[in-house]
Amino acid sequence: MLALWVKVRIKPEDRERFLNAIEADALGSERDEPGCLRFNVLRDQQDQNVYYFFEVYRDEAALEAHRAAPHYAVWRAAADTLDGPAEATRCQPIFPSASQYWEKR
Repeated sequence: MLALWVKVRIKPEDRERFLNAIEADALGSERDEPGCLRFNVLRDQQDQNVYYFFEVYRDEAALEAHRAAPHYAVWRAAADTLDGPAEATRCQPIFPSASQYWEKR
């Protein structure tokens, strides 16, 4: 199991384009990728130009499949909406365990 916590800062003038692209990626990931167990997008309460992605993948192969998916290409095409590089942290889910929560029902 592999989780990613990603922080991005967007250019305010590109907010709508950013939101459309990340929505396509998040929805497509959960809908079309058996190895993507979660893809949440959150906005910071203190800074409306900061967003976080919480992604959970079954394994490294599932993450690679995600990066090859058409909806990921939509997101990559909008990467110029970011104001600086994305900050990604790789995490290992501990609780709840995969059998308790992460496995798709």
